[in-house]
Amino acid sequence: MSTLKAIRGTRDLLPPETALWNRIEATARSVFARYNFGEIRTPVFEDTALFARGVGEETDIVSKEMYTWEDRARAQSEKTQTLTLRPENTAGVVRAYIEHQLGESGQLQKLYYIGPQFRRERPQKGRYRQFSQIGAEVIGPVSAGSESPLRDAEVLEMLATLLDELGISGWTLQLNSVGSSADRERYNQALREALVPLAPQMCVDCQRRAVTNPLRVLDCKVPADQPIIETLPRIADSLDADSVAHFAAVTAALDAAGVPYTRNHRLVRGLDYYTRTTFEFTHGGLGAQNALLGGGRYDGLSEMIGGPRAPGIGFAMGEDRLVLTLLALEDAAAQVKVDAYIAPLGENMNAAALNLARELRHVGLHIELGDGSFRLKKSFEAADKTARCIVILGEDEVKSGILTVKTFATGIQTKVARAELAAFLSE
Repeated sequence: MSTLKAIRGTRDLLPPETALWNRIEATARSVFARYNFGEIRTPVFEDTALFARGVGEETDIVSKEMYTWEDRARAQSEKTQTLTLRPENTAGVVRAYIEHQLGESGQLQKLYYIGPQFRRERPQKGRYRQFSQIGAEVIGPVSAGSESPLRDAEVLEMLATLLDELGISGWTLQLNSVGSSADRERYNQALREALVPLAPQMCVDCQRRAVTNPLRVLDCKVPADQPIIETLPRIADSLDADSVAHFAAVTAALDAAGVPYTRNHRLVRGLDYYTRTTFEFTHGGLGAQNALLGGGRYDGLSEMIGGPRAPGIGFAMGEDRLVLTLLALEDAAAQVKVDAYIAPLGENMNAAALNLARELRHVGLHIELGDGSFRLKKSFEAADKTARCIVILGEDEVKSGILTVKTFATGIQTKVARAELAAFLSE
């Protein structure tokens, strides 16, 4: 009988790595709360039509990468429904906004999510078929200011804050505008015409995209295609006056807040719902696939899926990319060590060690509990792998109330009164 394994493109997350994931998510929740975002949790599968209408039938996601199946009717009165594991979460959030009539409050809805998404694509470093995203959306009626360029700038400033608080330095914000739906349509036509004589010289994917979705040609990473792409028209030349003014207001607000950015004329993003501001945060520590997160404005998405006019802007960041970046920037293993390992000297000290661990845990310290059956050498080896300090607890320590603590980073051994132990470990 063969051994069962995780499906290709999926994986198990194990300690101590999961501690890093938890730290990322806790930091994100903390930052989002300060900007008045609330959490939304949508189903992991939706009606397939949601993604076909919202994301776009000609996108790679919908045409090649979705996990879709027929949900069999359980009764003659039921219709067979086509369902899809969500490949992204923005469409689901907007569907929930429409279904629950959140726009009737007259207020902006600031919503964030953390959860798994699914795409059947070629697994590679930092990219899996089941992957976790952290994202947020700002959506609402025009009367609530949902079209304002200030909303775009606030989201971008929030992301800069989040990356800084995660300890990710050296990021770059790349920014562009794809204009209104009319601007985008005009640019698509110009791009399609320009690609007619050029596409046959490009990769197979670009030859297909030149017909079905010309904007995706600009995302091509094939080295031989880059000189050709550089000759193509720029979307900046297709923007109307309103779109130019909107983008100028976004950049002016970022300048005032001190958030650095660069204009990337090729950053158009291939999903059908994007309008006006598009952006990516990148980092050099990730190699060729250097995007940490991306997003943009989607002023017509609600109407695409049958809802009222509700302009919005949002983003999504892959947690795998964030983890890889943090691992490249810091000693992540040091971040997941507990505060102390308690080593009882003899099995008769086990009960006293549990009592001491309980005291320390109740004041918020992270404690690993050893066992009195271990030799002292084994306790030290186990403690060095899991904790910053080892606390030795024998009969003498219990009687005197003076405990021996060794800090591994310095090698210093210190006598500490039990009443002062929590404060000592906290430092």
